[in-house]
Amino acid sequence: METGRPEFGPPGEGEEQAAVADIMAQAFAMTPQEGAAWLEKAGRSNLRVLRERGTVTATALPIHMGQWFGGRRVAMAGIGGVGVAPGARGGGAATRLMQRTLQELRSLGFPISVLYPATQPLYRRVGYEQAGARFESRVQASRLDFKERTPQVRPVKPADLPAVQELYRRHASTRQGYLDRGSYVWDRVFHPRSETAYGFVLEGAQGLEGYVWLVRRRKMDLLQELFLTDYVVATPAAGRRLLAFLGDHRSLAQEVVWTGGPMDPLLLLMREQTYQVKLLFHWMMRVLDVPAALEARGYPAGVSGTLHLHVEDDLFPENRGSFTLEVSGGTGHVQRGGGGLMSLDVRALAPLYTGFLTADALRSVGSLVADDATVRLAATLFSGPPPSLPDMF
Repeated sequence: METGRPEFGPPGEGEEQAAVADIMAQAFAMTPQEGAAWLEKAGRSNLRVLRERGTVTATALPIHMGQWFGGRRVAMAGIGGVGVAPGARGGGAATRLMQRTLQELRSLGFPISVLYPATQPLYRRVGYEQAGARFESRVQASRLDFKERTPQVRPVKPADLPAVQELYRRHASTRQGYLDRGSYVWDRVFHPRSETAYGFVLEGAQGLEGYVWLVRRRKMDLLQELFLTDYVVATPAAGRRLLAFLGDHRSLAQEVVWTGGPMDPLLLLMREQTYQVKLLFHWMMRVLDVPAALEARGYPAGVSGTLHLHVEDDLFPENRGSFTLEVSGGTGHVQRGGGGLMSLDVRALAPLYTGFLTADALRSVGSLVADDATVRLAATLFSGPPPSLPDMF
């Protein structure tokens, strides 16, 4: 049925909202009620749909936020809620939807986009590549035999939230790849789907030293698993106090679980290696605007150099060609032209940009071509801790 609406844009009311909720429920194994609740939380105006012959066939949710690289915030659009109606699968609807979504995001000024892939070939077709990781840390509650009782732990109050969010922002700015969260991701921390999160702050003489939000997940019989939807500790005392607080749940809680990078500093406080760390996901990045992305991130202080790049991009002609990246004083400046000493496509640029893979590693699998001197320079400019994300979106 023809509706007169454009092929791509926000869903309309009524039947189109119902179609989006149905696509989400079937794509992500939700109940119809959960699909409708997700749509309400996402906000109709934020969603994007692809219409074919007047019918909604695919959905996506661009999420406007930021991501930290080299100590600087880079505007980033996350992508969630990508789903295709069952009858439209296999016909390229998801690819067309993503192409239109990326074109819109670039026009809005976003230099990068990040997502968690349900399937990699789709997203590689539109220029995404693996660029970081999300790990799970799992600790036996019985091993958390810490005795500290300061700083004070108390339930969070609404008046605490600005200080909590500022503490997170200071913490995230020092972690490669962490989000500068918007309201959608903060809501996932405070109100995870179908679960209840309880917030607590760690308060010392000088004020807030940390916080935690935890979900009590019932396992067999009366036993529980504590899942931390978020935590930050700003002092060593707060770290030990948080572990003591979590250990105080061991009469019923078997394990404490949280997500983040491959090595969480909190684990260094453990007496023994009685924990497990495992990979959950590799997230993917798409560089939407090559010059803007390279200029937005930070670089190691005290390092300088000029990197000559030649980039290929099937979707955005503006990203094609040669660029020079000149780094000095922790910042980068990009100009068109140069020698093009490092050749790569926009997919390979993503793991190089985040520091997930070195230029040498990418060269070893044929993802870029460069001489040894250029590879060494790129390794220096994009060096840093491994990029990671504690958040899903």
